Amino acid sequence: MNIILRPLGKFIDLVGSFCSLIMILMVLNVFYDVVMRYFFNDVSIGMQELEWHLFAAMFMLGIGYTFKVDGHVRVDIFYDNMSLNSQAIINTFGAIFFALPITLLILYYGWSYALDAYQMGEGSSDPGGLPHRWIVRAVIPASSIFLLLSIIYVTLNNIMLFRGNDRRGPQQ
Repeated sequence: MNIILRPLGKFIDLVGSFCSLIMILMVLNVFYDVVMRYFFNDVSIGMQELEWHLFAAMFMLGIGYTFKVDGHVRVDIFYDNMSLNSQAIINTFGAIFFALPITLLILYYGWSYALDAYQMGEGSSDPGGLPHRWIVRAVIPASSIFLLLSIIYVTLNNIMLFRGNDRRGPQQ
């Protein structure tokens, strides 16, 4: 199973690093936009739209990475005091019965949402806005596929724990 977990874990980490890069680009974009607006009285609608496009990509792709590193919020009052096997049961149950169905639902509807935007050639309705709105819409199904890979990773990792292997091994 490590043959699957290692490359999958590295890919998820790579996308997590990509999210960090997107965050840096977003901060630079906001900095540029603020400087241009307040010091040069110049406003760019395209740059303002790019801010929320970058934020959407960072947030949506970051969900899968956060799931992999067990960084999502949960009520830790009981969870922290449980054994690793009990935690693995809860994580596996949550991944399969909660995360997986909503991810597949978002993938199903997000795919047609992005495809419709592409076929219509949807762009910004604001003058000076970004022309290809389908790109940001395509982040929805792409992030769903990435989250699906993260769900597979977490589930397989917990199965490794059930079998007596240390689940933190493949993550490194």
